[in-house]
Amino acid sequence: MKWISERRLARCHTISDLRDMAGRVLPRMVFDTLEGGAGAEETVAENRAAIARIKLVPAAPFDVSKRSLAVNLFGEPCAMPLVIGPTGLASGFWPKGEACLARAAAKAGIPFVMSNGSALSPEAVAEAGVGRKWFQLYMPPERDVAKAWLARIKAAGFELVQLTVDGAVPGSRPRDARHRFSMPLKWSAGKAMQVASKPGWALRMARAGMPVPALKYPPAGSSTVRFNTRGESLRNRFDAALDWDGVRWLRDQWQGLLVVKGLTDPAQVAAAIAAGIDGIVVSNHGGRQLDGSVGTMDVLPDFVSEAGGKLAILIDSGFRSGTDVLKALALGAQAVQLGRATLYGLAIGGEAGVDRALHLLKSELDDALALMGVENPSLLGPDRVRRMG
Repeated sequence: MKWISERRLARCHTISDLRDMAGRVLPRMVFDTLEGGAGAEETVAENRAAIARIKLVPAAPFDVSKRSLAVNLFGEPCAMPLVIGPTGLASGFWPKGEACLARAAAKAGIPFVMSNGSALSPEAVAEAGVGRKWFQLYMPPERDVAKAWLARIKAAGFELVQLTVDGAVPGSRPRDARHRFSMPLKWSAGKAMQVASKPGWALRMARAGMPVPALKYPPAGSSTVRFNTRGESLRNRFDAALDWDGVRWLRDQWQGLLVVKGLTDPAQVAAAIAAGIDGIVVSNHGGRQLDGSVGTMDVLPDFVSEAGGKLAILIDSGFRSGTDVLKALALGAQAVQLGRATLYGLAIGGEAGVDRALHLLKSELDDALALMGVENPSLLGPDRVRRMG
């Protein structure tokens, strides 16, 4: 089976190729939960359109014989300005998918963000690789649960908490609703036919078992009712009352690096600075929460301006190539978080597939840097791009 994955990966030369291949190897309902967005998926399309509106301005000739993609991220070196961001259900695309992502990130010299919904425990993810480990937190309604989770990730050696704040309720996902998709699966004839048509995925899942979150919610002994579907569980796992007071509470509890993920309103930067936050991820959740919201690249320059260098600005949502990443860096982002891009590779070949995705992005980024006439990403600025349309 390994040689089949290797052949498939060898035929993929862009992230779009990986996406197309992932669509061929995953059951339709599983691919749709990876690919789909909220509502009519206007925001998914807008993320790509916002990136496409930014055009690069190369400056040649320039001596670029000694190039480096290395950057400094939160005071530590990073081999390139990329982060593998938090993605739920990674183990539903490949067994122990979170470990595959963590090991690939460590080899590439970039951070990995463990999803709050990971099928592996924080301890297992920490053991998977020697690289930088970050943790995504959805604030639970019970603060004691949050304290317990924070204690575990601190003990496991995680250096940064990434609080996701755009989840007062889970976004409406029509693709999941049409398939009646849930984890664990509730079987029907249609689902059985989909799974039977993808024997490689079915065999892997049969051996490993379908994933469930390792950080249980509600916790053992809780009086909170348990839920039958993934959507119900998420809706009650999120804290709809989370506000900046809640963020400040978390700041008091967690002494490590703290980043807020899920902001698209630059006016929120002042509150983040006042709360003592170390960074922001400009994010609309990859178009999976509020449909019809702005593309992240459209608001990135305003975030950079409002921050004024007082905290780090990262970005995600819609990035599929090295040139996409270069545009964000030119507009002031310190790094780009990847979501679907690395999951496509994971779905095809596990850790080797993530390696392939990161290799493609690194090669594209290095080539783009050279063709722009720039030796290092830190030398890029807004004068090297133009917004069209």
